[in-house]
Amino acid sequence: MSAAALTSSLVTWFQHNGRDYPWRRTRDPYAIIVSEIMLQQTQITTVLDRGYYTRWLTRFPDFTTLAAAAEADVLSAWEGLGYYRRARNLQKLAQTIVREHAGHFPSDPAIILSLPGIGPYTAGAISSFAFGLSEPIVDGNVARVLSRLDNDATPIDTTAGTKRLWQRARELVLSTADPRAYNSALMELGQTLCKPTKPLCSDCPVKAHCRATEPESLPVKSARTEITAVTERVLFLHTAEGILLEQETGSRRTGLWKLPALPDSLFDKPPAVLVKSLYGITRYKVTLWVHDGAALCDQAWPENHRFIPTTELASTAMPSPYRRALDKLLKDRVFELES
Repeated sequence: MSAAALTSSLVTWFQHNGRDYPWRRTRDPYAIIVSEIMLQQTQITTVLDRGYYTRWLTRFPDFTTLAAAAEADVLSAWEGLGYYRRARNLQKLAQTIVREHAGHFPSDPAIILSLPGIGPYTAGAISSFAFGLSEPIVDGNVARVLSRLDNDATPIDTTAGTKRLWQRARELVLSTADPRAYNSALMELGQTLCKPTKPLCSDCPVKAHCRATEPESLPVKSARTEITAVTERVLFLHTAEGILLEQETGSRRTGLWKLPALPDSLFDKPPAVLVKSLYGITRYKVTLWVHDGAALCDQAWPENHRFIPTTELASTAMPSPYRRALDKLLKDRVFELES
């Protein structure tokens, strides 16, 4: 069957079954970009159900507002979504749009792709969703759908695999009169029916076009990422001045505040553990140990350490693992006082 027949079937299915997301109700490039950046490595339910998307657009409604905002406010608004480089890149993009394009987002796909923080997928998404242009998209969901449609076992994380996916995606998007709906449908199919495990092939609107014989074996990846276990030890020190926090530098979380690292001199005989928790980041599984720092009240701390008053903690940008640990510690202490 032809590419046009495939895309037509998919668009028709989407028109009746597509889910109603706020970014699908607009053609505003800014609102669409915010959704695309937030949804990188973050689930839709997290972005929507926890209010991140709505709060962001309320606080920073356009490129101009975001470009002029203080970085601390930007990071604070992003708190809980992780991968804070995304927030910085989003603000850098806004500043570029204001400085070089008078606040108006360009509609030329080549110019879009040249903007800071914009890769091929995001460029294609903005081009099609905001401007209705016939530009392809390939993300994890799309790669899975296309690999299965063509029964293609070429590893998707190789140069050859990537090239084939983008070629196929371009061929298909050029065959439809509605690239905005088609690209949305392609992603929707991967999210709802053509799932990684137990795909609902009997309900698939393009099953007549699919050549996969063992869909759950596709797509193929050349190598799996090894998960490394890491131990992190930090301090909880609460004085009349506030909570001791350390501002991170030289990492993906630069500028954010965290519970300070346990001094090397205490590693052999660390203070009592107040909280133990687990969290994951990229290819690491981290065990976080929070130790009692009460005995270190008189110690001198480096310049990137500061006592933050408890009244300012809510507005202080902090990675989620430390925020959760801190909230638990403060809640337990309030309970002890009330008891």
